[in-house]
Formats: sequence, structure tokens, C-alpha cells
Amino acid sequence: MGKLDNKVAVVTGATEGIGLAIAKTFVHEGAFVFITGRREKELAEAVDQLGPMAVGVQGDVAKIADIVRLYDRVAQQKGHLDIVVANAGLGDVMPLAKVDESFFDRLFDVNVKGAFFTLQQSLPLLRNGASLIITGSVAGSKGTPGLGIYGATKAAVRSFVRTLTAELADRGIRANVLSPGPIQTPLMDRQPAETLHRMVSTIPMGRIGNVDEVAKAALFLASDDSSFTTGAEIFVDGGRAQV
Repeated sequence: MGKLDNKVAVVTGATEGIGLAIAKTFVHEGAFVFITGRREKELAEAVDQLGPMAVGVQGDVAKIADIVRLYDRVAQQKGHLDIVVANAGLGDVMPLAKVDESFFDRLFDVNVKGAFFTLQQSLPLLRNGASLIITGSVAGSKGTPGLGIYGATKAAVRSFVRTLTAELADRGIRANVLSPGPIQTPLMDRQPAETLHRMVSTIPMGRIGNVDEVAKAALFLASDDSSFTTGAEIFVDGGRAQV
């Protein structure tokens, strides 16, 4: 018997990396999962990996119409939701002096506006006792050169979770932030060796994490194992933001 048997979940940005690992874990634990991604080919490949307990809905969380279309599909196919993971996000690096309006707007549109409306638009479908999870980052708590705008977006969603916790408490809906540190993903694979070495040097555990470690923490927050956990920020970072 899985920890998420008969649960219905949405995981945005789930065509690779952390989002795909979370979706795989949820399916393995018995959930039916709706995943999203911007690129049709990668979305179809992810659904193939997940099998018959998953459906892909192509869309961009920066576009509210795409989010509405996602939940229309959930309503038509399942009629309710138990878990929402607002995972879609951008992690681009830019020194503050070089940030322009386009860069700023792009990150806030996806990481902040996209996360907010992913959660807001799910509310009519959520069962009482549902779990909301936003993917944050250690960058929301640490000052890292080049990540000022990205870090600000993650600090913003941390604030959202506090408000969601207070506003949805009467329905027993829990909201939490899951904040990874450096994790081995396709994005990380594209970083120069010098950048990776510098990251590892800031992690007390002396290594980069893997996506399954983040997915296990997401499972904890999605399941009844975390029935008394809400409004929290759970770090999966090897201690990077803690010392």
C-alpha cells in the first residue's frame, strides 16, 4: 500500500530534474499525477516514463490561461485534487549590475506569478486536508553572487506559504516550502567545473544532492506523515543554508 493511494496530484515543471523525480515518487506511492511542461516533446517523454497513472498538460505557468486549462483538465478527468506541487521555475544567473527589465520580469513571471496562480487556481478543486508544496531554494535565504533576482523570487514564495497557511487553516489545507540546495539536474550538468567546485565548497556535507533526495522530502510533505507540518520551509541542502 502506497502513502499516496487514491490521491490526485499536480506537479508543474515536471519534464526533468526535481519535478520529474517528484512525479515518479508520487506515482510509485499510488497517486494519479498531472504534470506540466512548456515543451510538448519533453512532456510526452516524461509521461512515457511515468506510465498510465500520469497525464501531461502542455503549458507555461507564466500564462494564467494555461494554468486555468490545466485545472479544467483535472476537473474533467478527476474532479478534485489532494496535492499541488508548484515546482516550475527558472534559475538564471545574472550579476545585479547587468539585470535588465526583461530578465527581471521573466524570472518573476515564472517563479512568483506562476507559483501563486498555480496554487490560487487549484483552490476550488482542493479537498479539505490537501497539501500545497512550493519549490523554493536556499537562494531565498543566502546571498549568492549572480542569484539576487532568483533569490528574491524564492523569498517571495516563502512569504506566500505563510499567508496560505493562515488563510486555509480552516480547511485543514497545509502549505509548505521545499527548498533544495545544489542538486544534480540537467541544469547543473551544464555548469562549468569551477562553478560546481565552488558550490560544493559551501555545503557542509561536501557534495551535491540528488533529485531523489528532494523527491523523498516532497513525499513527506504530500503524505499524512507531515500531518502536523504547515507553514514550514524544509531544506534539502546538505546544510548549506543552515551554517
